[in-house]
Amino acid sequence: MLTGFKSAIKGFIPGPVLKVILPPYHFLRAVVANFIYGSPAKQMHVIMVTGTNGKTTTAVLIAKILEEAGNRVGLSSTAFFQTGKEVIPNDKNMTVTNPFSLQKMLDKMRKAEVDWAVIEVTSHALSQYRTWGIPVEAAVMTNLTQDHLDYHGTMEKYAAAKGKLFAKKPNFIVLNSDDQWFEFFDKYEAKTKKVSYGTKESDECRIVSAKLGKKSSTLKLALGSEEIEVNLGLIGKFNAYNALAATATAYAIGVAPKYIKRGLEAVTNVPGRLEKIEEGQNFDVIVDYAHTPDALENSLETLKAMTKGKLITVFGATGDRDKDKRPKMGKIVGNLSDVAMVTDDEPYSEDPAKIRSEVIAGFHETAADMREVASRREAISMAIGQAKAGDTVYITGMGHQQFRVVGDHKEKWDDRQIAREILKQK
Repeated sequence: MLTGFKSAIKGFIPGPVLKVILPPYHFLRAVVANFIYGSPAKQMHVIMVTGTNGKTTTAVLIAKILEEAGNRVGLSSTAFFQTGKEVIPNDKNMTVTNPFSLQKMLDKMRKAEVDWAVIEVTSHALSQYRTWGIPVEAAVMTNLTQDHLDYHGTMEKYAAAKGKLFAKKPNFIVLNSDDQWFEFFDKYEAKTKKVSYGTKESDECRIVSAKLGKKSSTLKLALGSEEIEVNLGLIGKFNAYNALAATATAYAIGVAPKYIKRGLEAVTNVPGRLEKIEEGQNFDVIVDYAHTPDALENSLETLKAMTKGKLITVFGATGDRDKDKRPKMGKIVGNLSDVAMVTDDEPYSEDPAKIRSEVIAGFHETAADMREVASRREAISMAIGQAKAGDTVYITGMGHQQFRVVGDHKEKWDDRQIAREILKQK
């Protein structure tokens, strides 16, 4: 009933008035959802992970560490949900759905007698009270880079939305000292302890050394006065930071180093995050979720360094989202790829051709062989078709998603499945 009300009022109430009405409406939904399900999160410990990039991987790593330490764990992430032993793919194309769905999931966790719930949280969810009423034991920040400016307007407002999580004054706050927004979030106080992680000597948890390989990374991590060596099955510098964020969180809440090591080493794949597609081909095909300038640059730099041949990128930009990042993404892909297929992502209500043109504008003076291919399937097929031994085909933007929104309808879609189908035909 409340969802229908929201759709109805959006149709005829002016924007300025809507901005006044929506906050109390969102708050009301959260209150009602908590009441219906009896605030189940109060019967478990909750860790919330926020940031622009790396939230899903960090949350998955934290959950696995807690499991290795003998806990029953629940997880709510962009990629999948876990309620104890049950794992369900997230097919909502949203990280945090409405508060009713979230509370229903937490209720399932309560019935599964979950000890710890790890929840990935977005700025939208925090702004719209979707997580209201959920007590936070630990709040974790990965990083803050450009995204969602269509909604927040400025980076300062985007940061302030994230800051609402830390303003709850959780028992533990975990922050990335190497992030440019560290000082902004460092002003928030924790009830019990604040832990910083990064590469500085002053960080309580830090990367002492890192050997980043094509299939894994060897990390030496400092946890206070102790050190552990981890053979991480996830590649790239950014995943070393995700592992460190998870380490710092576990360290803050008192998990023993041996369980931290076991948990980190147990994760070898996160759905739609640099996920390798293997069908016997002699080149790499990787599906990823990177859809911000920073995430794209991090992933492309990692893959560029590990690719002997050509790096062929298939990507686009989402409609009805921050338009300013489109040419920036195009420039990054143009500078770091040998071949780029600019195609459609999820256009939503926008003209797909216009979205592509805004992305292509960023390719000016870059070295990549850029081709515009409207059909995403055709773009993936062309990329795989021209790949040779030693090349890497990088398909990004949609990752784990199982459908995409085109106009006013949902279209069944999975980049991983489509890549497999094409590889089998090759």
